[in-house]
Amino acid sequence: MRTKIDRGESPGPFSPVIRDGEMVYVAGQGGLVDGAVVQGGITAETAQALANIEKLLTTIGAGVDDLVAVTCYLVDIREWDQMNVEWTKFFVGRAVPTRTAIGVAGLPRGMRVEMTATAIKR
Repeated sequence: MRTKIDRGESPGPFSPVIRDGEMVYVAGQGGLVDGAVVQGGITAETAQALANIEKLLTTIGAGVDDLVAVTCYLVDIREWDQMNVEWTKFFVGRAVPTRTAIGVAGLPRGMRVEMTATAIKR
């Protein structure tokens, strides 16, 4: 059975998170608060994107430890090391999912990073 969360703060015509049985899919999340990009560059945006993923997971009955894969889209792949600093802080004491980082030409709203996530909630 598929469960979805209302569009809410989603910047587009899509569900920010869907659960289909044990599978949970989180649409691209960036460093946004109330529709605006947080200040502080890639580190602040990474921390906020991860917090947004965590918030969406909890709304559907899952959590960070249920994550199995995250894909990160970076406007400047040279910021990969800075993203890793925040990533490492976020996952201290938690199960770390697989991850792919991809350099892209641009992201909505001037974001530096966007992340999609897949989780399994048993």
